[in-house]
Amino acid sequence: MGDELIHHFRRARKDRTLVVVEGFHALKHALRFGAELEQAYAVDPGALEALAADLAPDLAGRFATAVEPIDAATLDRLAPLTPRTGVVAIARRPAVDAAAVLADPRPAPVVLLEDPRNMGNIGASVRVAAGADAAALLTTGEHDPWHADAVRGAAGLQFALPVASVDSLPRGERPLLALDPEGEPLDPARLPARAVLAFGTERDGLSDSLLGQADAHVSIPMKAGVSSLNLATSIAAVLFAWRLRGD
Repeated sequence: MGDELIHHFRRARKDRTLVVVEGFHALKHALRFGAELEQAYAVDPGALEALAADLAPDLAGRFATAVEPIDAATLDRLAPLTPRTGVVAIARRPAVDAAAVLADPRPAPVVLLEDPRNMGNIGASVRVAAGADAAALLTTGEHDPWHADAVRGAAGLQFALPVASVDSLPRGERPLLALDPEGEPLDPARLPARAVLAFGTERDGLSDSLLGQADAHVSIPMKAGVSSLNLATSIAAVLFAWRLRGD
């Protein structure tokens, strides 16, 4: 089974209909938010149940039924960075219709990452967006927000909200707000509930094209001389300013 399973995981990492889930916390959130698991393997399924009893009692019994035992040597070959908790899985990737997401009437913003470069930052951004109960997180560019590294960085919270890569942002009724150091200082009271909040890279910011499309430009007030914040930190600042408006 070893070589065949290893090839299967390698193929899954390249398949845009699947996602490789690595580690207890990523699998915990996958199970909690309704992921469709295809396969899951652990060196010690019983240890996962013990962790669940401690950290996720709502999932008690789920790991024992979802996970098959595997030897440590094979697990090491299934994941480039072996999870400390000794578990990996393959799940179906949820289909996301970006136009439908943008049309959702729920009063919550959509986060747009323009051409993000770092999988860890993408994962951390997903985690923040899920925690703030954003309507969705969309990305442009070549990096897949469902890459195993991004899923690990998000602790599997891609399953908690719509997450997708798009070629370009479908325009709808939502106002487009560009996070821009030259923009007006962020005023939580003036943040539209259903805005698309666009964030660029830490080095270059947003493209001229997207800045030109924006309905408004806003900036995060910071101490003079501090050039930028980490991407996920910027997203957290804006999303929680929105959540704390009190309306």
